[in-house]
Amino acid sequence: MLTERLRRTPLLLAALLLSITVLSACGSGDPAKTPATGAEASAQEPVQGGSVVVAVPQDPDYLDPHLAVASGTQEMMFNVFEGLLKPNEKGELQPAVAQEYKVSPNGLTYTFTLRDGVKFHNGKPVAAEDVKFSYERLMGKETGKPLSSAFANVEAVDTPDAKTVTVKLKKNDVSFMSNFTAAILPKGYDNQNKAPVGTGPFKFVEFQPNQKLVIEKNKDYYVKGVPYLDKVEFRIMPDAEASLLALKSGDIDMYPRIGNERTAELGDQFRYVEGMQNMVQLMTMNIARKPFDDPRVRQAVNYAVDTDEIIKVVADGKGTKLGSNMSPVMQKYFQEGLESTYNANVDKAKSLLAEAGLKDGFSTTISVPSNYKFHVDTAQVIAQQLAKAGITAKIEMVEWAVWLDRIYKGRDYDMTIIGLTGKLDPHEVLVRYASDYKSNFYNYNNPEYDKLIKAAQVELDDAKRAQLYKDAQKLLTQDAVAVYIMDPNFTVAMKKELDGYKLYPIYVQDMSTIHRVK
Repeated sequence: MLTERLRRTPLLLAALLLSITVLSACGSGDPAKTPATGAEASAQEPVQGGSVVVAVPQDPDYLDPHLAVASGTQEMMFNVFEGLLKPNEKGELQPAVAQEYKVSPNGLTYTFTLRDGVKFHNGKPVAAEDVKFSYERLMGKETGKPLSSAFANVEAVDTPDAKTVTVKLKKNDVSFMSNFTAAILPKGYDNQNKAPVGTGPFKFVEFQPNQKLVIEKNKDYYVKGVPYLDKVEFRIMPDAEASLLALKSGDIDMYPRIGNERTAELGDQFRYVEGMQNMVQLMTMNIARKPFDDPRVRQAVNYAVDTDEIIKVVADGKGTKLGSNMSPVMQKYFQEGLESTYNANVDKAKSLLAEAGLKDGFSTTISVPSNYKFHVDTAQVIAQQLAKAGITAKIEMVEWAVWLDRIYKGRDYDMTIIGLTGKLDPHEVLVRYASDYKSNFYNYNNPEYDKLIKAAQVELDDAKRAQLYKDAQKLLTQDAVAVYIMDPNFTVAMKKELDGYKLYPIYVQDMSTIHRVK
């Protein structure tokens, strides 16, 4: 890897913007309901100040960014915390706390120069010692237990001076660059989980469980002119119907990830933004639990599920059919053609079950987080489809906190439906299935898959690296680890006086560019 000054790193390619443009062009013919674009946003004069209420479906799991695992937490706290680098709406890594960096020719050492004038929300200027503290915390230097598995590969973090940080890796990891988006925290501050302090465009104000999380404008933010808003309230609203009614009544100003079928009810008094979201909706099976330890059973489930029908019924046709754990947004690394591997075939499903000694079918439970209506609706359709193949599926509704603790962490379930959010690098997407990955809640274990992932992680030849990830996707499909359903379109509805919304290939709400217009 060549030594370089900070440059924009095109991780997701221009295909993302193209897909958003195409989807916008295919929207409603009603000009008032045509999804907004960045060009439209810039055409109207922004107004400084004001507050916005945004509906979100879940509480944060932790306010401390180094402990948080829930995507919904990042959705909100993206506005509070920053790393040395941060992604933009194209998925490119850009300068944040760092001003520039260089990489050694062997790819093992990264040297960052910190930006002048960056302050934590408590007024303390950011120094190299804060970066060292943050990374060593993620490494688990004091505890011996890394908070991030990726940082277990860091050999040392050094600070030659107050503005310079060097990070040396133990072994080559081409995907490590995206980890420099990890939050930089102030050294010596130990109250992050109650009163978090970062460097982002907004400062934390308060969190009331099951009610709201409030942030306010960081007047000392190093990017001049942003944010526009004085305050943002993320209102915790697990019930989608309640969120819709609140938007209609004016109690909330913005409803991200609104069901596409519901926008017709809102009419032309709202602004809409729509695009692909780099998510993989799937129904995974617990491979450590019978009968799902038999690949024939997992394949039978795949043949019994009609994903085309799910996309039509649940997503109103606005979703991209998948066949493995990657969205076509990741065009460079996406393996085409896998989506047709298990086209619906009830007879084939029954035949595979018979081969597995289950000619009379079996009973199982689909556990679904109750705060995600989209997944609940998907479960209801799937249960009906499985019944045709002789599989009786009971739907268990679980609260989000229970899902995280019992299913995601405890791996106590038969089947579950969830959306795996997009990442900035293909390794972060596919390492989730490695046998030694701590959150491999599918309990998938395939030495051949592990070998592919490890090889891709150190492969410097970009074309070869891409092929390794494509081969890994093929294995996931072949082994029928899950029923890979779709990348559902993302739609946000907001009051017409709001503009500046940006679509990201990761699960965040960037409130820094949201503003009212004259």
